[in-house]
Amino acid sequence: MEIYQATIKDLEAVAQLFNRYRTFYQQTTDLDGAKAFIKSRLEKDDSVIFIAQSNHEYVGFTQLYPIFSSISMKRVWILNDMFVDAKARKQGVGEQLLQKAKEFASETGSKSITLETTPDNEAAQRLYEKNGYKRDEEFYHYNLELV
Repeated sequence: MEIYQATIKDLEAVAQLFNRYRTFYQQTTDLDGAKAFIKSRLEKDDSVIFIAQSNHEYVGFTQLYPIFSSISMKRVWILNDMFVDAKARKQGVGEQLLQKAKEFASETGSKSITLETTPDNEAAQRLYEKNGYKRDEEFYHYNLELV
């Protein structure tokens, strides 16, 4: 298993994984849109994408976005997306992607990594908790939909 930071050469494969990730969350398949979105992230360097390859096959990815904590005056990474192809699940891919994200966050002097998942995604919750993530019991999170 190889986990590394994606570059533009990985665009096609990452876009395919990203499209499948979106359909997992009941979004309409849109491979062209997925490709354009990922290409923009890579070209603008406004996210960090780690991909997992096994036997030269792309089997998973995670995408991190930076924000900053004013209180601590440090960077925080939002682990916004993580997906492991169904045929590669239960093989440690997700755990390795989380480990790579943790290493990257530490290397960049970050305060923390934050993420959210749906209440019914119990498999992901178990994975996150197994890897040291704690459910926030201190703050309420609000969202204002604009579209």
